[in-house]
Amino acid sequence: MSLFFLFVATILASLTISAVVISGHPASESTVYTASQNRVSLKRTLGLQQLRPLKELSPPVRSKRAVEHHINDCIFMTSEEGDFYHKANIVDGKACGAYIFGDPDQIIEIRFNYLDVPCDNGGLVAVVDGWELNGEFFPSPHDHPKPLGARFNEFCGQRKVKQAFISSQNVALIQYRMPARGSSFSFSVRFLKNPTPCNVLFQTNDIYTLRNYGKRSNCSVSTLFPAAVNVAALNIGVTPSSSRGIEMETGTIHKVRAECQKRGLDDYVQIGGSPGLDNVNLQLADSLCGMDSKAEKRLERIACDTTTVRLVSSGAFDNSVTIYFKQLTDDDINGYMNVVCLPEDMIKK
Repeated sequence: MSLFFLFVATILASLTISAVVISGHPASESTVYTASQNRVSLKRTLGLQQLRPLKELSPPVRSKRAVEHHINDCIFMTSEEGDFYHKANIVDGKACGAYIFGDPDQIIEIRFNYLDVPCDNGGLVAVVDGWELNGEFFPSPHDHPKPLGARFNEFCGQRKVKQAFISSQNVALIQYRMPARGSSFSFSVRFLKNPTPCNVLFQTNDIYTLRNYGKRSNCSVSTLFPAAVNVAALNIGVTPSSSRGIEMETGTIHKVRAECQKRGLDDYVQIGGSPGLDNVNLQLADSLCGMDSKAEKRLERIACDTTTVRLVSSGAFDNSVTIYFKQLTDDDINGYMNVVCLPEDMIKK
């Protein structure tokens, strides 16, 4: 199990799937509370004292496609290829999910082998382009190339689904609610290469370069754990998409919405965190633009369930930012936090 899976398993165990597919995609309202220096019960909030060092955890192993995986848990998570099978042994009306995760440069192909889920009593199986938890989505509806309604494909009955479903990023989700004992379905998963990844869910301590490939787009890389973020290099709002032009190092320009827009730039990168998947609730630690091949060693410490670096691009520039994510440690928690997302139970107290 990788560090990412340890974190996400803990998060998923404490949450319930909102079954947005089944209940008609209701909007979710949530509020984020941030305190830059509040350390009250942070270890309890983040659960860091329970984590094992990264070196003690082995990376996930990809299985052969011939292997069939039985889904027995309501919340199931995998980074493996192969065939997956679920049969309802109990019926409790719960909406469940199989969360599928690939490498940053991969997308996911899903094909149903068969479907035997009666439409009676709310029976349904749905393929989601991205992940959903508690009514929040990754990628955010504001950043995804498809409208939210087009990211769902819903099925029920006894039928063979011939269509193949391909995700837009390295995560996808099968949501389901089984109406009767014996209801079952099976699907296969295959990972495909993605030459131009935009939205990425990151799994561990590592370095990653986020790009817009000269396109008008909002792209993000997120981790489902509190992290320290270091910008190693950036080129945002400098190199034209249409031609090379003249490139000059400007250094890192902070607090972009004020400084970069004074220069007539609509391209910038945001660093922050949120308590859920959707970065529409992103609490900012900093925003940057400029060209800096040797960016400063400044760390942004984000004490939130989700840490995000979001690249906003107008399409006029070929933008890129190289960032390093590192899981927060006990020493980090005892120090200064740039952003803290406190849970609602702590706020109410």
